[in-house]
Amino acid sequence: MRPKISRSELLQVEVALFAAIGLQVVTRTVGNELLPGSQLVIILTELGLAVLIGLTVNKHRERALGHHALAILLLGLISVINVSGLIYVLNALVINHAALNGEKLLASALAIFATNIIVFALWYWEIDSPGLSGLQWSKHDKDFQFTQQDSGLASEFPNWRPQFGDYLYLSITNAVNFAPADVRPITLQAKALMSAQSLISVFTLALVLARSVSILR
Repeated sequence: MRPKISRSELLQVEVALFAAIGLQVVTRTVGNELLPGSQLVIILTELGLAVLIGLTVNKHRERALGHHALAILLLGLISVINVSGLIYVLNALVINHAALNGEKLLASALAIFATNIIVFALWYWEIDSPGLSGLQWSKHDKDFQFTQQDSGLASEFPNWRPQFGDYLYLSITNAVNFAPADVRPITLQAKALMSAQSLISVFTLALVLARSVSILR
């Protein structure tokens, strides 16, 4: 069992969760004519799960398996909605040649890109740190090797533990650079998540934003 989440870290995570859900509402509102109505139902489900997990995350730790399942479900739903939103927008642009103005496309692209950063920061935090459930995902003690954990610096940071902000920084650098700045993925699940995030970022930036800029001109 991993340690409890501090109040300040839990607040950061809750803000990130609700920001991601809010961005999905923006994507849904802007692309109302493109996205299916079922997305709204799923977004409301995400909101309910986020509230439930936030209220009970540090209580009854013996029920960590339940929180683990809820955390997977919540992050999975956010991820699926975000990717499906990108697919619907790209399909409308490339295949159906929908007549959307540049401002709407740009707003959708930015919302999808920002959600991508937040949700993968949550994924990284969930598999490597205490997460919402406090359970390890594998037999490994860690999935990422941070600079402070390197042998040359470990003695200078004896009690250091990555916080949610560290995973958010990792997610931002991976989304923008398509590679981490100073953090190394050391397990297959960490590498798979980072690869998925990079691919989503490539499609979002290279296709949607490029088309939006061309329309604005």
